[in-house]
Amino acid sequence: MRLVILGGPGAGKGTQAKLLCSDLGIPCLDMGQILRQRIISDTELGQQAKPYVEKGELVPDEIMIQFVRQQLLEPAVAKGWLLDGYPRTSFQAEELDFLLEDLEQQLNWAIYFNVPEMVLKKRSLARSRADDQLGIIERRIELFYQRTVPILEYYELTNRLLDINGEQSPEQIYQEICQRLN
Repeated sequence: MRLVILGGPGAGKGTQAKLLCSDLGIPCLDMGQILRQRIISDTELGQQAKPYVEKGELVPDEIMIQFVRQQLLEPAVAKGWLLDGYPRTSFQAEELDFLLEDLEQQLNWAIYFNVPEMVLKKRSLARSRADDQLGIIERRIELFYQRTVPILEYYELTNRLLDINGEQSPEQIYQEICQRLN
């Protein structure tokens, strides 16, 4: 199973990604977490991404596409994966499809957690990550609506979008995902 998980900051992507990956036996590629690790370990790609991550901006497509390619070439992901935090733009979604075609793979579903803006802000502020400050959170939410929401149309047109009510309890969300994946 190859999945993309979409939603604004604080939508519950990480929680659901862990459950899905555990049940499906596939690795979770949390691009935000991997990027932060690469920044800390001072890799070349990490240093290219650092100024954008620190400001809450989206990392440019060229850097992210190169980064995702590296991740999808790892032997551990040969049988499936879940991408969290990528794609973030329609261009990246199309590039992901081209990359998967090159790798002779195919995306099964894009799972979108539909959560109102005020709920995203409240949940994000409740987390304790260093980069979860009000200004950065508001910028991330703004970017999400500007750039990420158009991806939904891309996946909807190709019949690969699962639109999930993200205001339910984590258990209800997970049940809805499982029912719709089957």
